Amino acid sequence: MELLRGVLAGELSLALVTAPPEDAQITAVPFARAHLYAALPEDHPAVRKDRLLLHDLRRDQWILFARQVQQMIYDAILDTARLGAIVPKDAHETFTAHQAVYLVSEHAGVAIFAEPPSIDCSVRGVAIRPLADKSLCFDTSLIMRADQGSRAVNEFGRAFLKKYAPQRLPPRQMDLPLPA
Repeated sequence: MELLRGVLAGELSLALVTAPPEDAQITAVPFARAHLYAALPEDHPAVRKDRLLLHDLRRDQWILFARQVQQMIYDAILDTARLGAIVPKDAHETFTAHQAVYLVSEHAGVAIFAEPPSIDCSVRGVAIRPLADKSLCFDTSLIMRADQGSRAVNEFGRAFLKKYAPQRLPPRQMDLPLPA
């Protein structure tokens, strides 16, 4: 939300934001899909799985980013839980993935966050696993003010998207019958 506020205030020209809210004042161009991750103790029963479901964490206390940090993601986690008849135990709220991982290392629960697993997880006894719930996958977008008039900013945005947006596959050609 701080990045969004910075773009809206004109303090930032561009920002990379996961799950930006719909706002007529910004232009958001998705360029990647972001999955959520869970940090859990290495002795957790689900640690043997490569990909987890929220259901695998139903008996744990959850550590989530505070709602004011990532409102859409916070709400999506709780909505997915509600739809799956999961009642989270007392959820701790944090402001960074590092805080969340530290709390997991102190056995305060399992953390759910949107940052990639490149955060420093050398904390002893903590494992990171991606969540496979389809409702917990979000677009990461390049955002800028809708009224952005700077040619340099627009050109940089185009160049960034050209380089980092997933390569589009050519349309699939229909199989044509072979002559007999």
